[in-house]
Amino acid sequence: MNDNNRGYTIQRRERIAEAEGLRVSILTLAAGQEVPWHHHSEIDDDFFCMDGPMLVQTRQPDAAHELAPGQTLKVPAGQPHRVTGKDDGPCRFLIVQGIGVYDYVAEADAP
Repeated sequence: MNDNNRGYTIQRRERIAEAEGLRVSILTLAAGQEVPWHHHSEIDDDFFCMDGPMLVQTRQPDAAHELAPGQTLKVPAGQPHRVTGKDDGPCRFLIVQGIGVYDYVAEADAP
């Protein structure tokens, strides 16, 4: 699935629910795919790993969070982050985005 408005491609995006200020989706990344560095101005991202392991890298502070199936992670609004499968492998995760206006603000790749 090409996410044209975001400039990256992932294997699958399933919208589970959407209401004003809240989105719930399942994203599937094939081996080698990523959700590139970005942040959101108002909303938090709450990740729930379904198939993995997966890796959520953050800046401010710099960290690498490895999630196994069943584990969760919250990335607060404004914090730059990117998502991949561990060692560029495949992964699938549920993401809850809210509460607030959704945006996708691309960040430069890590130096």
